[in-house]
Amino acid sequence: MATQHHDADDHGDAHHGIAHTASIKVLLGTGGSLLFLTIVTVLATRVDFGANINLALAMFIAVIKATLVVLFFMHLKYDKIFHSVVFLSAILAAALFVGFTLMDTGQYQHTNIWDPDSPPPAPIGPRPVSG
Repeated sequence: MATQHHDADDHGDAHHGIAHTASIKVLLGTGGSLLFLTIVTVLATRVDFGANINLALAMFIAVIKATLVVLFFMHLKYDKIFHSVVFLSAILAAALFVGFTLMDTGQYQHTNIWDPDSPPPAPIGPRPVSG
């Protein structure tokens, strides 16, 4: 006389089975692309295109590498579009914060003197009273 006992109903679970698994071909292709872009980054540092071009090139390669990691290793490509919107909104908010902060730094460059040979100015205040 065996009776079945159910601890929980199955109809409330939206996830069936395990999460999305990427094929070994996709993972090796993504890993190979990341390795190739790392080599390109290292080789690009050996050529002097000028400070601004070198920085832009390094940032461009870094954005491509980060996009590959987020899309394939973090499975954002296979996830719901809502998660992509949330992720991109967070990136946009951080970029706006940094962008507005960098726009303000030009106002104060003349007050920042970065000469290691000159001592800092003496503090302003009352003269010490000798005893």
